[in-house]
Amino acid sequence: MRAVIAEDSVLLRVGLIKVLEMGGFQVAAEAGDAEGLLAAVAEHRPELALIDVRMPPGFTDEGVRAAMEIRRRWPGTAVVLLSQYVEERYAADLLSANTSGVGYLLKQRVADVADFVAAVRRVADGGTALDPQVVAQLLLRRDSDPLTRLTPREREVLGLMAEGRSNAGIAQALVVSESAVAKHINNIFAKLDLPVVDADHRRVLAVLRFLGASRA
Repeated sequence: MRAVIAEDSVLLRVGLIKVLEMGGFQVAAEAGDAEGLLAAVAEHRPELALIDVRMPPGFTDEGVRAAMEIRRRWPGTAVVLLSQYVEERYAADLLSANTSGVGYLLKQRVADVADFVAAVRRVADGGTALDPQVVAQLLLRRDSDPLTRLTPREREVLGLMAEGRSNAGIAQALVVSESAVAKHINNIFAKLDLPVVDADHRRVLAVLRFLGASRA
């Protein structure tokens, strides 16, 4: 699986290359700014782009805008944004426009190589990954309906769904059965008044509702 890395810090870029290669990825190209990233993706058409949120020249949201451009022009390329700090609006911007193959992780996650690679691979395979710290902040400040209808356990389950965990992964994290997780998820769907569509789409809608990023 080929990847492109965009990170203006040379030291971190080298570290990311090593981590991805350890995880079985082939790093096809690297870039230090958004312009170089877009050129690399156009040339190599990778399965994954790992992108710093803030890059030259402005060090604001260049990475976010590049990620959204990549998803628009090359939808087969999954994108993972890397940020130094929790910036919820960037996660919401990305996820409101894309419901698969996207992730938002803090750079400190790179230190936990196994978890970081697992999250990146989940995104490359078409899933989503949201940093646990982002999830924690969202849980603390989401106090308006309909999320207040959820029990504490259902909010835990929804938070893990936002991280991109499968039912089995949620069951393992909470030390409960998969059938218990499925029951909680069905309760979440009902309490959030989500339309009756396929289960995968309802999961996405639940996460978007959680982020406050739904365009509906």
